[in-house]
Amino acid sequence: MNTTSGELNASVEAAHAAFEKARLESPGTRAAWLEAIAGGLEDDAGALVGTAAGETHLAVPRLQGELKRTVFQLRLFADEIRRGEHFDATIDHEDAAWGMGPRPDLRRYNVPLGVAGVFGASNFPFAFSVMGGDSASALAAGCAVVHKAHDGHRELAVRTAETVTAALAAAGAPSGLFSLVTGRQAAEALVDHPLVKAIGFTGSTAGGRALFDRAAARPEPIPFFGELGGINAVFVTGNAWASRREEILSGYAGSFTLGMGQFCTKPGVLFIPAGLTDEVRATLQTALADFAPAELLSVRLHEGFREAVDTLRDTAGVQVLVDGDFADAPAPTVLLTTSDAVRRDPGPLRQEMFGPASLVVQYSDESELAALAGLLEGQLTTTLQAEPEDDVAELAGRLADISGRLLWNGWPTGVTVSYAQHHGGPYPATTSGTTSVGTAAIRRFLRPVAFQSFPAPRLPEPLQDANPWNVPQRVDGIWQHPSAGRLEGEL
Repeated sequence: MNTTSGELNASVEAAHAAFEKARLESPGTRAAWLEAIAGGLEDDAGALVGTAAGETHLAVPRLQGELKRTVFQLRLFADEIRRGEHFDATIDHEDAAWGMGPRPDLRRYNVPLGVAGVFGASNFPFAFSVMGGDSASALAAGCAVVHKAHDGHRELAVRTAETVTAALAAAGAPSGLFSLVTGRQAAEALVDHPLVKAIGFTGSTAGGRALFDRAAARPEPIPFFGELGGINAVFVTGNAWASRREEILSGYAGSFTLGMGQFCTKPGVLFIPAGLTDEVRATLQTALADFAPAELLSVRLHEGFREAVDTLRDTAGVQVLVDGDFADAPAPTVLLTTSDAVRRDPGPLRQEMFGPASLVVQYSDESELAALAGLLEGQLTTTLQAEPEDDVAELAGRLADISGRLLWNGWPTGVTVSYAQHHGGPYPATTSGTTSVGTAAIRRFLRPVAFQSFPAPRLPEPLQDANPWNVPQRVDGIWQHPSAGRLEGEL
């Protein structure tokens, strides 16, 4: 049964009531709630992984690793909010001698947005779903979460939500802080609900754009943090190609087929020097010889994969380099075109094939690469396969302009959860300038508020001179840490 409009409204109202209670809690308390969820997921890991394997066609070791990542992320976020850096607490004391005239007492910090609606992704049933990055970062920020389950793993979503709500209840969190809804009607109502203040989404460009437009069309538009995918282009310089093309092609083959090509960071386009086509084909065939095909996540995704490959294969100037198939467990397909062809029609550089397929583009001269990069849309990642002596400054600059993460001699599949990670990029990679992975993801669900000339007892804890929560504060322009005094780099 799908969630009715009345049930959706009740869930959002309960979430808002829970948010009003939870927003008053200390970072340590909220961190303990995240750790309780992590422990609950660990305790229920066997049942969760078994359910996921039955619904998604993903292998058990892959799912175990993904659940481990999810638990790690929750604990990392707990540590992050305990430190309090996400508050960005800034205090300017009253100063009659301030350079532009007398300054009042001003204090600013970040507060949670409120109720966040989160949409789960199909391709990562743990890491980007019920308690994935969006839910975890929203809870860490101090928001309440209403999660829209993905239909591709609904049984798992229900089981995970039960584990999460039980863990939160045992840890003393307010009832309603996290809840699950199902069905398209609930999805649309979630975006429309006036008590919902932000949306997190991971999925297709078409679905994400429809929800993004809906969020913007509300009487009160709200932030829509959507990750919509991309091509994740890889550029190989002449020197790199001459010295290690077999290694590059083997790495490429392994990356674009990882997880049956159902990663949002899959390298969908590889730019290489022209020539040696037969050698390229043979090397890729060898690299793919041990590939073990598996079913895609759903029949719907399988049909979308077939349509995307057929569309690109039938485009003028595109030919088949390695012929795959569309069996229930499809074999990989590699298509080939030229830089001249994509300059005439850049469409192939913007066609995502969500599955085990990719496009090779042969260029005639390395001087073309910066201009070819200019034909690309926004990317989650771009990659340079280059040698230390290569002058790639112009190309790297172009790639930094259009991508959220730029790799040197690596492959984009594999997104670690860490402090410096950025998983985002210009549209259509995402709908915002934020990240959905790493500790910086927490700040999406916060907004700044300044307090002017407030009496000390009325100030929020992070802005009090006594600093009862022991968070970093920037006081009159100088960062101070409760345990280390002034921070390195102050002026």
